[in-house]
Amino acid sequence: MVGAGKKISYSEVSSHNTPNDCWVIINAKAYNVTNFLSEHPGGDEVLLAAAGMDASDEFEDAGHGSAARLMLDEFYVGEIDQTTSPTKLTKNDPIKQHSNEQRMSTLVTVKLLLYIAPFAILGIASLYSL
Repeated sequence: MVGAGKKISYSEVSSHNTPNDCWVIINAKAYNVTNFLSEHPGGDEVLLAAAGMDASDEFEDAGHGSAARLMLDEFYVGEIDQTTSPTKLTKNDPIKQHSNEQRMSTLVTVKLLLYIAPFAILGIASLYSL
């Protein structure tokens, strides 16, 4: 691993939150996923929604298999310095819930568009071919 032994603060990870510089935290480790955005099977929106943040719950909830876990090694930057941890929000915290609701809403919208758009294009094309 490239960054083995390097300690990284939460605030340092949080500054990497753009499509051109995207880091995430998964299970207390920082990963630079910038070059993986276009290859992510769930789309870049999923990673960008978690950019600069702890995405451990989302990663685990998505049911990533051993192949995805092995891929993390190539994006590894370093260990998170737990002493820099921001105040943890609980699942019942309204701020955390709002953030997750926004993420889910965005994800659902994107997935719907991915399925509906081809049918809409086909429908429009068939109208013009008549």
